[in-house]
Amino acid sequence: MTFVEALPLLMFFALGTMLFTGFPVAFILGGIGLGFAFLAQELGAFNMARLAILPNRIFGGTMENPVLVAIPMFIYMGTMLEKSGVAKDLLNCLQVLTRRVPGGLALSVTLMGTIMAATTGIIGASVVMMTLLALPVMIERNYSLPLATGTIASSGTLGILIPPSIMLVIMSDLMSIPVGTVFVAAIIPGLLLSALYSGYILIRCATNPSLAPPLPDDIGPKTRGEFWLMIVRSFVPPVLLITMVLGSIFAGIATPTEAAGVGAVGATLLAIFNRQLSFAVLREVCERSALTTGMLFGIFVGATCFSLMFRFLGGEALIDEFILHMGVGSWGILFVLMGMIFVLGFFFDWIEITLIVLPVFGPVVSKLDFGTHLAGFEGISEVALIWFTILVSVNLQTSFLTPPFGFALFYMKGVAPPQVTIQHIYKGIIPFVLLQLGGLALCIVFPAIVLWLPMKLLM
Repeated sequence: MTFVEALPLLMFFALGTMLFTGFPVAFILGGIGLGFAFLAQELGAFNMARLAILPNRIFGGTMENPVLVAIPMFIYMGTMLEKSGVAKDLLNCLQVLTRRVPGGLALSVTLMGTIMAATTGIIGASVVMMTLLALPVMIERNYSLPLATGTIASSGTLGILIPPSIMLVIMSDLMSIPVGTVFVAAIIPGLLLSALYSGYILIRCATNPSLAPPLPDDIGPKTRGEFWLMIVRSFVPPVLLITMVLGSIFAGIATPTEAAGVGAVGATLLAIFNRQLSFAVLREVCERSALTTGMLFGIFVGATCFSLMFRFLGGEALIDEFILHMGVGSWGILFVLMGMIFVLGFFFDWIEITLIVLPVFGPVVSKLDFGTHLAGFEGISEVALIWFTILVSVNLQTSFLTPPFGFALFYMKGVAPPQVTIQHIYKGIIPFVLLQLGGLALCIVFPAIVLWLPMKLLM
């Protein structure tokens, strides 16, 4: 292999090295792409005039993409629900509903994470919010610190998978598959992970009640009327909003972009209903939404430049040749990719992994043959790509929890009370990472977990 032929590999090596510097990811991706363009031109292997198509790719392919317009509104919806007190009221309600169940407060946190996951895919905001709301209460109830921190961290990351997830919107765009189909395909896997978490908590707390003391009887509504008023005020509104947003997409009434607008308006109305909407709250929500959106679209621009140069330098052909010489077959390639994504999750965020892996390996996966494993789902367009996309999504759940750079762990430690150490957090997430890998294995062995609902609802 000549030096010019090795340039795509050197791009990945440079990327892996630069990501550890802490420099903004958008600038790293774009800078490496442009840097290797100049290097290839000096070596006579590239003409810089070919980069003239880059602005069209950025503005015509990314900035004007109607699907990606949904991202700012989904971010706004989740941020507004956090700031309006809806999440706090929901947790209090769930505590009362699960008080008779072993580990009721931990189960409440898991249920809350599942419900709130359907409002936002901003993991940092979800983990911080749930840590601030739930962890002090769990400590006050003498919960095991590893169980408490593991429950909050894992439940807070469900927003990356359960729709309407920002990550799923980005993935569907990168893989050129309908976002509505990806949303539907992610529902059962997301609920499966939530069920695995809940089952683990129930078994652990039933066998060792000292891990999770029950909620005292004097906390909560005292009369039946107060109980139902709590349900109507705290539980029904967020569930109704989620139903409206997702239901309108699945029923074909609204596009994801239109449903995101409904969600943003609905979250604002809930803030008014809770008497929590003020100019200061609205300004903070808009500022946070704009900053998060700007960060995401900046990464899109850099990733577009990186992936374009990778293709120009023959990166896709290099990968095809490498896989061909591996001789491991379609299943071997799938397991290699899943293993690589899992390992990358120890060091990088889902954004970097998604924008690097999917554009490169998506075309490879579309050519793989899994025999009769996906038989019965031929009615779904691009069935292998949809299945692979959800497998990657489930796999990426672990990237938030695996040390040394599990971002959910850092988010939690940053706002946790002083008595909670990083050792408590690391110890707490181990069983939940194993549960996530178990969920991934189930989705691989039983593809109907991913594909049955799209087959029923969309075909």
